[in-house]
Amino acid sequence: MNPMLNTAVKAARRAGSVILRSMDRLDTLSIQSKGKNDFVSEVDRKAEAEIINILRYAYPDHSILAEENGSIEGNEYRWIIDPLDGTTNYLYGFPVFAVSIALAFGDDLLHAVIYDPLRDELFTASKGSGAMLNNRRLRTTSRKGLTGALLGTGFPFKDQKHLEVYLETFKALFPDSAGIRRAGSAAIDLAYVAAGRLDGFWEIGLKPWDMAAGALLISEAGGVCTDFSGGGDFLQSGNIIAGGFEVQGAIQRTISPLLSAELKR
Repeated sequence: MNPMLNTAVKAARRAGSVILRSMDRLDTLSIQSKGKNDFVSEVDRKAEAEIINILRYAYPDHSILAEENGSIEGNEYRWIIDPLDGTTNYLYGFPVFAVSIALAFGDDLLHAVIYDPLRDELFTASKGSGAMLNNRRLRTTSRKGLTGALLGTGFPFKDQKHLEVYLETFKALFPDSAGIRRAGSAAIDLAYVAAGRLDGFWEIGLKPWDMAAGALLISEAGGVCTDFSGGGDFLQSGNIIAGGFEVQGAIQRTISPLLSAELKR
């Protein structure tokens, strides 16, 4: 395993231990609101601190972009961290959440880890070396279109100004699909696309730490991630369509006519 990826795995597992240790005392956790429907707990902060300590010890000159701590400036290597993707799920005891860590050099994603501590599932990828779940190589599904496709999504629950257009995309994709799942963790959803557990995924208004690791997993598993126009600016726009080549294209063709101009990126 690449030393940088190995360091990320160590950090993700350490954060996972922090997360699991607190599961039997959820009712006593200190929780703060960062905005409408956006919460942070002491577990998020402790898990992120563990990750940052490990990464800074190994690579003190690297930059960091973390959900809770913001940006730490350094060189062109940049760690993109979500210590607990699915905080609301976690706080309610709903068992879908993960640690997400990616490393980029400039605009290129190099390494990715998504760790589900409840199931001890470790999703990893390195650019040019494929994607793995524990010791098994991952491939996206080869489904040819939307018919019978199992899709994942996320509701725009933090910023509801795009709710109506989102519901239009949902109504357009639902009839031909085998179903649409909303698990509450974009990192898990994207990892599941890479693993072939979902055929495709779309969401409006995500943050880079929600997507970076999952996007590399999908590309290394043979899939595609784009923004809503089919370009590669999803980390900047926050709008993503992901899946195997045919399914990603079918989602984009279906929803593109429904999107307002500001979302077509």
